[in-house]
Amino acid sequence: MSLKSSTLFKIHFLIIFIMVFLSCTPPKSLFNIGGRPSLIRKINSIIESSGIDLNMGIKIISLNDNKTLYAYNSQKLLMPASTNKLYTCAAALHFLKNDYKFQTKILKNKKNIVLKGGGDPDLKIEKLDSLAMIVSKNISIIDTLFFDDTMIDSMNYGEGWMWDEGPWWYAAPISGLSVNDNCIDFYVKPGKLGNACELDYYPKTSYIKIENLSKTVNDTIDFQKLKIERNWVSNKNIFTITGEILDTTGLDTLYRNIYDPSLFTATIFKELLEDNGSRVRYLSKKAQDLNRYNTIATHLSDSLLIPASNLMNESDNLTAELFVKSIGAMDTLPGTWTTGIDSIKSFLSSKVKIDTSKIRIADGSGVSRYTLTNSDQLVSLLSWVYKSKHKDDFISTLPGGGWPKSTLEKRLVDEGGKVRAKTGGLSGVRNLAGYIETSKYGPIAFSILMNGYIGSSRKYRHVQNQIIKLLIYD
Repeated sequence: MSLKSSTLFKIHFLIIFIMVFLSCTPPKSLFNIGGRPSLIRKINSIIESSGIDLNMGIKIISLNDNKTLYAYNSQKLLMPASTNKLYTCAAALHFLKNDYKFQTKILKNKKNIVLKGGGDPDLKIEKLDSLAMIVSKNISIIDTLFFDDTMIDSMNYGEGWMWDEGPWWYAAPISGLSVNDNCIDFYVKPGKLGNACELDYYPKTSYIKIENLSKTVNDTIDFQKLKIERNWVSNKNIFTITGEILDTTGLDTLYRNIYDPSLFTATIFKELLEDNGSRVRYLSKKAQDLNRYNTIATHLSDSLLIPASNLMNESDNLTAELFVKSIGAMDTLPGTWTTGIDSIKSFLSSKVKIDTSKIRIADGSGVSRYTLTNSDQLVSLLSWVYKSKHKDDFISTLPGGGWPKSTLEKRLVDEGGKVRAKTGGLSGVRNLAGYIETSKYGPIAFSILMNGYIGSSRKYRHVQNQIIKLLIYD
């Protein structure tokens, strides 16, 4: 063989070798992989066969010995979405404690009363009515009903929240004086053919106006989906119902947020006072000097674990942000996102040993697209909580697979008793993090962050589910 032929042969062999080698390695997106070789092979196979192509970070550890079972780009900063609530919940248990109760107070000075908010995320109309009954027994003519939301600041929306989130439940404004999730519940069903849909709503209040321009139809030709929208661009509480509803449709419930939750709550309280026999002459924001007022009634919320369970099961953003600002209010009034987040980062640094220079927390809920974390950090938190005094309380707040009225209601149904986890979703973001009980590996902490896709999240949820099932049944 000539020297030239020998050289060409070597080059040809090298090309074939490279092609064979590349065909046996993970796709280019799979870098920085570690863990047990058997799990690396199996989990990589799940990812490769799915055909997904996006930014992703995964970390899975054994809680028995803290060893990594699988890691894949686990230090890559990504948007956590609602898995950010894991930080918020753990910090709330640390700072506020599991028996913390939010207080809503009624103060009185002569013929004036004050409705003073305490940041209760779960205040119900019924509880306001109970307070109104107490007040009405004490005073029949109220000169001025003041409302005070100054436990926390007046910033209704978080840094990095999308400006066009609109009137949806998950984007309800944040206030120290909130009721009914700062939303109106609309109950919709078909009307007579050709007429508007039949509409009921709760709470009944003069605070809102409704324009029902919908139509009941009996076919789907050129069908226009029913919509309930609020004029959120102009900050008005006018709800317009448009579109069509089929005459065979059952009752449906839709939730829409309101503008200015403090005034919303105060207006409802004024109407409840009048329903209970008290006359209210004026409604105004905050009395000047509360030292001259005496407390005549107090409503205490359920202890912290109840709203924390709502936080994690329903992924309630209002609760998350009120937790953050309530933590902030422990240091200085009013409580703010800045003071609350500073405390949370201090907790993560001193207790969890997370390098907070390598994490960005802009809010408590994860709605903000400025919030960034990685799978290493989330698993560090989960590992710390699992070995702390907060373990049982924290895990009790997490939904299991198939749990009704939770974000896992339709996922991992057969594995429900073995999985406790928090979902996280935004447009182009689908995440899952929590705990798994396994026979082979013992208790596991895991975090799967997926960012940067277009379209449906179905196949990304499927990949997450497949990885969890592998760990359970391996």
